[in-house]
Amino acid sequence: MKKLFFSFLLGVGFCANAQTKQAFTDDLILTPERSNFDKTSTYGDVMNFINAIKTKSPFIQVSTIGKSPMGKEIPLVILANPSVSTPEQAKASGKMVTYIQGNIHAGEVEGKEAVMMMIRDILLGSKANLLDNQIILFVPIYNSDGNDKMAKGLRPSQENSPSETGERENGQGLDLNRDAMKMETPETQGLIQNVVTAWDPQMSVDLHTTNGTWHAYSLTWAPSYLYAGEPATYNYTNGVMLPAITKKVKENYDLFFGPYGDYSTREGWPVKNFYTYNHHPRYIVNQFGLRNRMAILSEAFAHERFYQRIHSTYAFVFEILDYCNQHGKEIIQINHDAETAAIKNVVDNAGKAKKGVRYKMVPTADKLNHFRTYDYNYFTKPDGSKQLLKTGKIVTYDDVTYFGEFKDTVQSTVPRGYIIPAAMQNIVELLKKQGAKVEVLEKDEKLSGEVFMVEKFNRATRKFEGHNMASAEGKFEAATRTVHKGDFKVDLAQPLANLIFYLLEPQSDDGLVNWNFFDAYLDQNGVNTKVVEFPVFKYFSWPVAEKVKAKKK
Repeated sequence: MKKLFFSFLLGVGFCANAQTKQAFTDDLILTPERSNFDKTSTYGDVMNFINAIKTKSPFIQVSTIGKSPMGKEIPLVILANPSVSTPEQAKASGKMVTYIQGNIHAGEVEGKEAVMMMIRDILLGSKANLLDNQIILFVPIYNSDGNDKMAKGLRPSQENSPSETGERENGQGLDLNRDAMKMETPETQGLIQNVVTAWDPQMSVDLHTTNGTWHAYSLTWAPSYLYAGEPATYNYTNGVMLPAITKKVKENYDLFFGPYGDYSTREGWPVKNFYTYNHHPRYIVNQFGLRNRMAILSEAFAHERFYQRIHSTYAFVFEILDYCNQHGKEIIQINHDAETAAIKNVVDNAGKAKKGVRYKMVPTADKLNHFRTYDYNYFTKPDGSKQLLKTGKIVTYDDVTYFGEFKDTVQSTVPRGYIIPAAMQNIVELLKKQGAKVEVLEKDEKLSGEVFMVEKFNRATRKFEGHNMASAEGKFEAATRTVHKGDFKVDLAQPLANLIFYLLEPQSDDGLVNWNFFDAYLDQNGVNTKVVEFPVFKYFSWPVAEKVKAKKK
């Protein structure tokens, strides 16, 4: 009887709001749908679904981004009409590539389920038109290891719905959404090398669920915060695309969406300030902006029930895909122009232009009006002190300050490129994994530019993601240095200029210095007792009269 009931719900498009062309077979019914939304899909459930649906449509190909630390293949589902199976075929099609991933935090399971529902509705339901002008890549279960470490109480803010979820970290015990710069996990390496570099998605979406602030939006979103990058991709995503989608979901689903953030009742009540998350490109979404590509963070509302969170996430995914399907050429052009601008800035302004490398969160010019939240009342305790207690009433407040932008507190000069000593192969390998172009010098050369003198080197006493996060204080000095045969040259006039800049600048707040890549060198050279010259040299121009011959390595 229960199976018949859920087959009926699927037929009328429950949760997915999809009107199907044909009834879904039993092997395509998802674990939440079978369990009255008490359970979420295991890794095996996801793979069974993918293996079943790939036999039912010519428009699906299944690949992998690599293996997890525990040896699980991380599935990459490729939807296209006509079908494609390689990045080369996708490029030849001229269509925009859109990438959507779920389950980077395996306790936040809504994206995983919504992605499978969307695959089902595109291939067998009413959403086939989404493949008219785009190729869609889905990774429904990015954190494959954490997903199956299910237990009760891992996500208490989700109201025990579902009753058990996976854990946040991957099989190494690391947060995959803090790994985009250091690339220590196979999941991140697979994403960057086998999706981002290979397929070059023009829009990427990362699906999450909030940790618990009692605002009253079914889903909140954020663009890629890329303040050291080119502004065009951020301006379009934040100023054009997301407002349009927010309007559509209200019209089509009667759902309230808004910008991502948290507030603290310790600041008093009514709510006065709403804060977004950090700008660091260690977060997957933020790094895309430094790559001159658009990206969106999706955060379902923790305090709605599981089926509601799936519904909101599904609605958001559909509207994003629908928007990309209609505006693909525009998005591609904006991304292309941003990439061109990044390279042009290096070519025209090396040694003159400056970009931020450290930032602080600041308010947006406009305040939030009609801000939706659950209300709070003051309760007087026996000792006369007051405590705020949440009510079940949804209210709206005006003039809420939104800390949703970032301003640089430290700037650094954009060079023409960097010279990395031959001994620092680990730095070069990291850059190559990120997709950067690196050359090796074939002879000595004398260059002008600047060096950074490290006057103070700080390391945190407590570990974060396995690292005692570091920071360097000091100053740049104009300098001429002889670089040597075998040293590495990173010409910044390349598409990843802004990402490389953020990685290599010694004062960056999320670069390789922060992640301890230079600790050994600085310690060996006595940084705790004297001023030490940072080993990466910034050059401002390459000699014109006698160009150094270089070869790719």
